[in-house]
Amino acid sequence: MAPSPATSPILRTVSEHPTDYWNDSCAVTELTWAIEHGATGATTNPTIVGEVLKKEWATWSARVPEIRAERPEATDQEVTWQVIEEMAIRGWALLDPVFAEHGGRKGRLSIQTNPTLHVSTEGMVAQARHFATLARNVQVKFPVTAAGLAAIEQATYEGININATVSFTLPQALAVGEAVERALKRREAEGKDVSGMTPVCTLMIGRMDDWVKAVCQRDDIVIDPAAMDWAGIAVFKKACAIYRERGYRTRPLAAAYRHHLHWSELIGGDVVLTMPWQWAKRFDDSAVEVRPRFEDPVPGRYLDELLGHVPDFVRAWEADGLTPAEFDTYGATVRTLRTFIGSYWDLVRTVDDLLLPNPDVRAK
Repeated sequence: MAPSPATSPILRTVSEHPTDYWNDSCAVTELTWAIEHGATGATTNPTIVGEVLKKEWATWSARVPEIRAERPEATDQEVTWQVIEEMAIRGWALLDPVFAEHGGRKGRLSIQTNPTLHVSTEGMVAQARHFATLARNVQVKFPVTAAGLAAIEQATYEGININATVSFTLPQALAVGEAVERALKRREAEGKDVSGMTPVCTLMIGRMDDWVKAVCQRDDIVIDPAAMDWAGIAVFKKACAIYRERGYRTRPLAAAYRHHLHWSELIGGDVVLTMPWQWAKRFDDSAVEVRPRFEDPVPGRYLDELLGHVPDFVRAWEADGLTPAEFDTYGATVRTLRTFIGSYWDLVRTVDDLLLPNPDVRAK
C-alpha cells in the first residue's frame, strides 16, 4: 500500500509543492519504493550502475554470461554497455506510466554517456543518438565540460532531452541554460516541435561542499565548518533565481546528497531533487518539518565566510568566475570525472570477472 501524503515527508514535498523528486538509482526495488513515494524520474551514472550490479548480483551475475552466449564476439566494454542499457530499460519501463500520466513532461530516466568521452563532442552526441532509440522516456546525461557543453547544444537541437551533469558552479549552469535556449530556438525557427522537451541542469551541490572542504584542508583555510555545508545550496539558489529571471526552459536539478539541508532547504522550489534511496528513506523517517524554505536566503554569515576566504567558491559563485575552457580543470570537475571514469573501468573489470572462467589451479 502506498504511503499517505499526510505521513510521508517525501510525498508531502512533492504533493504540496512544485518540487519534484527523482530516485538517484535504477535498482528495481529502490525505484519502485521511490515511485510509491512520489518520484517522477530517476538517474544513473557509472558509480550507480556498479552499485546496482552488486545489489542485484543474482540477476546480473547470471545475465552477463548469457550476453556472452548471445554475442560471442562482443568485447567486455560492449557487454558492459549492454548491461547498462538493460538496467536503464527496466527503469524506463517502471517510469513509463508516470510518463504517460504527465503527457511526457515527467517520467524519464537519465542514462549517462561514457565518461571517457568527456573531451569528444561527437562521441557523446553519437552515443546519445543511440540511447534515444531505446525508449520513449529517455534523458541523456552529458558532463558540463567544454566538449560536453557543445554536445548538449547539438543533442538538444536534434530533439534529445538532456541532463547536464558534472556541474557545480554558476558559470556552468548559465552556460547550459544558454546553450539549451540556442538549440530550442533553432528548432522552433525550423518548425520543429519542442513541446515534449524537458531539459534539466544538474548542480552537484554535495560535491560542491566536498570541494570547498578539500580546498580548506589543502590550503589551511579556517572558516566556520557549518559554512561549508551551505556552499552547494548557495550556488544552486543563485542559479535558480537567474534561470527564473532569464526565462530559461531548462529546469535546475540538485544532486549529490550529504545532509538534510540538501532536501529541506530546497522544498518549495520549482526544481528537481534527485536523491539516493538511502537518503530519501532517511528523510522520510525523520522529524524534519516539511515546509517551503526555497526562498529563504542562505545565512549571510556563512556566505560572507565562503566569499571572504575560499577563492574557489568565489569562482563558483560569480557568473564570470569560470570560462567554458576552464570547466574541465575546475577542481570539483576533475575529482568527479576521475570518480566516474574509475567507476566505469571498475564496472568493466567486474564484467570481465563474470565473462572469464575461473582457472582450475589444482595440481593434476
